[in-house]
Formats: sequence, C-alpha cells, structure tokens
Amino acid sequence: MCLYFLDLLQYEHFRRELVNARLRFQIELEFVQCLGNPNYLNFLAQRGYFKDSTFINYLKYLLYWKEPEYAKYLKYPMCLYFLDLLQYEHFRRELVNAQCTKFIDDQQILLWQHYTRRRSRLLQTTTANGSTEPSTPNQNSQANGHMNQKIT
Repeated sequence: MCLYFLDLLQYEHFRRELVNARLRFQIELEFVQCLGNPNYLNFLAQRGYFKDSTFINYLKYLLYWKEPEYAKYLKYPMCLYFLDLLQYEHFRRELVNAQCTKFIDDQQILLWQHYTRRRSRLLQTTTANGSTEPSTPNQNSQANGHMNQKIT
C-alpha cells in the first residue's frame, strides 16, 4: 500500500512538472513573438525594462528560440531578428525614441508588402505555366520569399 502511495505521489509530481513546462513554453512563445512588434518594444523601453539587468539576461536566455526545434513554432519569425537586435545596448536605448520605433515599424510593413507582392507574382507565374514548380527550373522558392538554388 505504501509503495502504491509513493508511485501516486511521483506521478502527480511528474504531471505538475509537465503542466508547468507546457505553460512556460506557451508564455515564452507568446512573449518572444511580441518582440516582433516595434510598438511593444517602445512600450518596454519607455518603462525602463531594457535598463534592468535581470530582464536583459532573460532576453539572452530567450535566444534558444533561434534553434530549429523551437523556431518552427513561431508564427512571426521577424521576432527573432528583433531578439538579436535587443542583445545590443545601443538598439535598446534607441527604442525609447518614438520616431525610431515608427521608422522600424514602417520598414517592417514595407518588407511585408514587398514579400507579399513577390510571393503573389511567383504564384501567378507558377499557375500561368500550369506546373507546380517555379518558372525557372534551377531555382526553388523559400518561405521567406527569396530564391535559392535547388539542391538535387
């Protein structure tokens, strides 16, 4: 009876750890993706988060999201670019400036517009040729809109 009780306690402890790990994963995933929003970065900068050494260490810890086994869960991969930039004090200081944040936001929108146009042109060309391959036989489109040589 005592062994059964210990097994039950171990199982409950393991189950709680699993739930906590899943919750932590979800919270960190959401936070990392929020870093892709320049206005949120400006909010953090204006409230002094980027001057707190504990918060800076947390940003360093979050670099594990760049690993493929974690990055595949990101819906907004631009957040990894900003996570890299947040490792630099100069970038963190500049985010307090609303004009700087507006410029970053505008550049991000322009990038998305360019990507969307380029992607739709690529898809139109593919559809017009009646094939599922890109129009140039030696190239393959990537998810980021850039063309890379096809590996055979």
